[in-house]
Amino acid sequence: NFSVFFTLKFNNCAGNKGVRYETNSLDFKVRADGTLFAAHHLQVPSKQLILVPKGRKALPGELVQQQSDTLLPWRQHQSANGLRRQKRDWVIPPINVPENSRGPFPQQLVRIRSDKDKEIHIRYSITGVGADQPPMEVFNIDPVSGRMYVTRPMDREERASYHLRAHAVDMNGNKVENPIDLYIYVIDMNDNRPEFINQVYNGSVDEGSKPGTYVMTVTANDADDATTANGMVRYRIVTQTPQSPSQNMFTINSETGDIVTVAAGLDREKVQQYIVIVQATDMEGNLNYGLSNTATAIITVTDVNDNPPEFTTSTYSGEVPENRVEVVVANLTVLDRDQPHSPNWNAIYRIISGDPSGHFTIRTDPVTNEGMVTVVKAVDYEMNRAFMLTVMVSNQAPLASGIQMSFQSTAGVTISVTDVNEAPYFPTNHKLIRLEEGVPTGTVLTTFSAVDPDRFMQQAVRYSKLSDPANWLNINATNGQITTAAVLDRESDYIKNNVYEATFLAADNGIPPASGTGTLQIYLIDINDNAPELLPKEAQICEKPNLNVINITAADADIDPNVGPFVFELPSVPSAVRKNWTISRLNGDYAQLSLRIMYLEAGVYDVPIIVTDSGNPPLYNTSVIKVKVCPCDENGDCTTIGAVAAAGLGTGAIIAILICIIILLTMVLLFVVWMKRREKERHTKQLLIDPEDDVRDNILKYDEEGGGEEDQDYDLSQLQQPETMDHVLNKTPGVRRVDERPIGAEPQYPIRPVIPHPGDIGDFINEGLRAADNDPTAPPYDSLLVFDYEGSGSTAGSVSSLNSSSSGDQDYDYLNDWGPRFKKLADMYGGGEED
Repeated sequence: NFSVFFTLKFNNCAGNKGVRYETNSLDFKVRADGTLFAAHHLQVPSKQLILVPKGRKALPGELVQQQSDTLLPWRQHQSANGLRRQKRDWVIPPINVPENSRGPFPQQLVRIRSDKDKEIHIRYSITGVGADQPPMEVFNIDPVSGRMYVTRPMDREERASYHLRAHAVDMNGNKVENPIDLYIYVIDMNDNRPEFINQVYNGSVDEGSKPGTYVMTVTANDADDATTANGMVRYRIVTQTPQSPSQNMFTINSETGDIVTVAAGLDREKVQQYIVIVQATDMEGNLNYGLSNTATAIITVTDVNDNPPEFTTSTYSGEVPENRVEVVVANLTVLDRDQPHSPNWNAIYRIISGDPSGHFTIRTDPVTNEGMVTVVKAVDYEMNRAFMLTVMVSNQAPLASGIQMSFQSTAGVTISVTDVNEAPYFPTNHKLIRLEEGVPTGTVLTTFSAVDPDRFMQQAVRYSKLSDPANWLNINATNGQITTAAVLDRESDYIKNNVYEATFLAADNGIPPASGTGTLQIYLIDINDNAPELLPKEAQICEKPNLNVINITAADADIDPNVGPFVFELPSVPSAVRKNWTISRLNGDYAQLSLRIMYLEAGVYDVPIIVTDSGNPPLYNTSVIKVKVCPCDENGDCTTIGAVAAAGLGTGAIIAILICIIILLTMVLLFVVWMKRREKERHTKQLLIDPEDDVRDNILKYDEEGGGEEDQDYDLSQLQQPETMDHVLNKTPGVRRVDERPIGAEPQYPIRPVIPHPGDIGDFINEGLRAADNDPTAPPYDSLLVFDYEGSGSTAGSVSSLNSSSSGDQDYDYLNDWGPRFKKLADMYGGGEED
């Protein structure tokens, strides 16, 4: 039998109903009546466990295990031979430590000892998180006595439990007992208020919603243990603003936080928004012991189309001038209590009756929601002086269920049409009439009259011409009668495709006056009033027949049937025409003119030809064609002399003309030669020095830039032909030096004669210069030009070696034959002692 220690009594306000006892020790058990007894044989220390009844929390600072509690891991079992020690694993029940203990610290939790401590000295230690692992030194143990302490207050929300291992070793560090597991649980206390996820929640609900309609959900979290009352949150609505139409329009599920409507009467037009303060309390909502927090729930009442639009008045009026479009006649104002600028508020207007022809439409002003009655099709005062419209207004969105249209959603609109002066118009504009051309002046063609649409105005219409290109027509100013002012000619340049157009103006005498235009088109029927004309007007033919012929035709300004086929014939007078010429017909429009006789003297002949058309009656015309008869070559073409002779000139006249031409050309040539000689003399005078200068020891410079021979050291050996041509022949093709004689094909420069005539020097130089200019192989820059090769071994090393002397027997008279360029030298040296 187990020994009974005592019976536990506990009183609470509920009369001990529902109180259940339990212990966290494996060595003891508690009955339902509170009787405590031992579960097996054990040694009981002086003080034992404090039992915590279900539903009661330990007070701050109260430890579940008292200071004198000693845990004996090894138990002694009785055997037949007496007591003996039996070693087994150390099983320790969890140690509960309340959070937020006020101390003092360190505070003993439990004492651990081994029964071997009577035989040897044992040292105790603990390891694990909270001991030798972060967080460090939350728990420590006296190594000698085995008392384990907590060193600071616990926070369950920071860490809810700890798992430690207890070790027992001798003084040498040898393991005496196997390590045991210690589980330390931090007992939760209600030290955290519920915290809402958001401080402000936004929700919405349609106006007119039924009770029980879901609105929104609010949520609060409690950091305390959710399995205990400390973390069990309950919700309630504290206040509702405004309290209209009821102070309890909403309710909240205390456990889930769902807010729903609880009463009817939500009307956005009265209350657009509710502000609800929601409270969350732990301890299962116990306001006396629990901690609380609040949040704000903003509930917006959304609009539904429960208010039909209504006209502010039952009748509207407006006025519009006739013939005007896109004019706003009247503005229709409506009242809609739904949310502005939403589909429940936006108005749509329709014309129900009074406008069968569709003259009007109603557009909605997006800002004011007014209906603008607009003219889209012009109205005519003479047809309708007024309109009585019936209009209806509705919303873009359909009305909510159960809402009917108001009788004020329809109205009447009276529109008056004002008369304005309208322009006269021609009923048959672009009027077309047909008549033959050539009608006499003053003929009445038609009456082109206009109509004044203003039937209710006494006005007169007057007519005038606006456009009459040929000035062929007249119009009566009062009745619009059209008569001819000239003969109408279909062949005139003013006619396009046989039609003549004229534009007329009809104007009334209204205030202000108005006018309209009309176009009259006259289709002219062709008559045979134009005789054919012979083509071509000129031709030429050889003086002998059968070599060539002249093709002739005719042109007629009329049109079919007053044109071809044409008849070509020669007149009988003069008789020489038919004697010399003949006509052969090719087809209806062409014929050939040729010589009848074997020979006709060259000259120009006027050949008359009668051309007759096929009109009714037919018209004919005698046309003259100028035919040039000339001698021809073997190809049948006129020769040059023959062409001149064919122009009608005699042999003497031709010779005289040729002589005149030759004389004229000779005079021109002489004038050119004289001008060139004069230019050469002027150029020579510019080159020669003044007569008083001594020129015997000087070299005259012609177009040479740079200094004199004193300033320049020229190597004239480069002008000589090299002794060998190997370096020239071995050069790359296309590369040559300008101071070497070219090898290969070159332009043919003029060859200087062995004994040149003194007058040929200038021509020789000019020909060489011309050949060089046309040389395609010449480089594109100034270079030395080889005019002649004089051979090697020249005794003249430099032109500076030339000496001039006034003495000697040399004859310089030949300088007179070298032309004007050497005239000055001839005068100076050839004149002898005359100078």
